[in-house]
Amino acid sequence: MNTYKKLFSGNFILADRLIIALQAQDIIPVVKDESESGRMAGFGVSPIGLKEIWVDDYEWDKATLIITPLLAED
Repeated sequence: MNTYKKLFSGNFILADRLIIALQAQDIIPVVKDESESGRMAGFGVSPIGLKEIWVDDYEWDKATLIITPLLAED
């Protein structure tokens, strides 16, 4: 059974940059975008532009090493 941890929560611009960096290292994150989900379902929209990035527990250490320098730049 997979256990996921939240790696990042924030604006979609930085989130998309982190997702690309993770995928380049063969880490496929789970991305939660409630505003898009709500829009598609016809519900009200939550804060626009916020995403959460989740990674599998066994990829956590590698993922944090990848995103830490990117977060330090901003």
